Amino acid sequence: YVMLLTLSPYTPTYRDRVSPPGVMIRPYLNGFTIAFNVSQPSTWQPYVDSMHHFLAAYDDKVQEEKNIECVPGQYFIQGGNESEEKKACQFKRSLLQNCSGLEDPTFGYSRGQPCILLKMNRIIGYRPGAGVPVSVHCKVQKGNESDLRSVDFYPGNGTFDLMYYPYYGKITHVNYTSPLVAMHFTDVKKNYLVHIQCSLNGKGILNNVNSDRFLGRIIFTLRIGK
Repeated sequence: YVMLLTLSPYTPTYRDRVSPPGVMIRPYLNGFTIAFNVSQPSTWQPYVDSMHHFLAAYDDKVQEEKNIECVPGQYFIQGGNESEEKKACQFKRSLLQNCSGLEDPTFGYSRGQPCILLKMNRIIGYRPGAGVPVSVHCKVQKGNESDLRSVDFYPGNGTFDLMYYPYYGKITHVNYTSPLVAMHFTDVKKNYLVHIQCSLNGKGILNNVNSDRFLGRIIFTLRIGK
């Protein structure tokens, strides 16, 4: 009991994975292969439904009600007692533009140009990039580079803005919404299994550890049929 009294409920005493962060994608259904046929809506509708469900918390009205507008390009450092509730910066789904699901409710899946969202894992106190926003880059993981001809990134040029960091933990940072980078695969070789690797790039980021496919990068496959 005495030992428990020395532990903070807000910040873990021992954090063996403080940095660098791992990443995850959405939609995520039954593994890391996203496969569908454009002409068969039943094959891509589950991905679309998953995206809408995930982005519900990012609706512009929800963000405006719960969170505040912050100053881009700088860390949002909050002082005071560690038990005080922290404010969270707005991340509106409209920032994802063509991958927001607002203008195109199918997120490009109905046209064979799917959107995939990348989310950086939350780490208490972590300030990614050492003052410079972390960016995202995608390439063919194995195979011909021409299999992946074009990818658009949102918001902006595909970076995680510094204002969403640091994260203070779920107890006090109750309305925190993880920033996202949307990857819009606008020109991928059709009827072919394309292995793709999307990586974080920035100071202090590791993305080449062979024993961990989620550390600073993620590998998945796309198969877009006609």
